Amino acid sequence: MGIAASDLRQHVIRPTLLYLQRPSSTAESLLLGAAACQSALGAALDGGQGRGLYCISDERHQALWDQHLARDPELASLVRGLASQHAFLGAPHLELTVNLRYATAIAWMLVESSILVMPPADDLFGMAMIWREVFQPEGSPREFIDAWQRHVGGLCRVA
Repeated sequence: MGIAASDLRQHVIRPTLLYLQRPSSTAESLLLGAAACQSALGAALDGGQGRGLYCISDERHQALWDQHLARDPELASLVRGLASQHAFLGAPHLELTVNLRYATAIAWMLVESSILVMPPADDLFGMAMIWREVFQPEGSPREFIDAWQRHVGGLCRVA
């Protein structure tokens, strides 16, 4: 069993986006849907394809730091501020599994670095397309929509 969707949104996703100065109901919904689809909201944090709520691979994590965050020292410092002081230095990729806010920040940075047009907050199909582009290129929008309906529910329209 994973984390309750409302708790994940309220206590992890929203505060992380606010901390990053990127408040957005669409971003909240997209990250919630990605967590639902990638790890069943944390029910499986080490699924082989990647680590944590969003199943981010070590390689993508490293590439994000090297190709995106390294170019913006202020943003890099902000994201690094969410990581554990000592654990990050010894095992930075482990933070994706054990640190929900850090993993959420990295997941959002992957979305942001992809320079995609965000759909409205209630457009489930639009979010599914972003999820597929960023998190699961071989996935289908139906997988995202099914995971959303199974783990999150709520009022989103399917285009």
